[in-house]
Amino acid sequence: MKPVRVALGAFLVLIGVVWFLQGIDVLGGSVMSGVTLWAVLGPVVAVVGVLVALSGFRGRRRNGHHRA
Repeated sequence: MKPVRVALGAFLVLIGVVWFLQGIDVLGGSVMSGVTLWAVLGPVVAVVGVLVALSGFRGRRRNGHHRA
């Protein structure tokens, strides 16, 4: 496991969710609130975060064997 990738992925998911909620105007009080761009970019960033986090959980293979 690569904890840095997992942490970075979790951070990206959190940022993506916040951006999405601001974009759909659920979280107000920001210049990003109610702006469609953030409603679109938020889920994209969240999905990238999930992929980064999952890559941190994958073990590296050497000679066909997983590292412990």
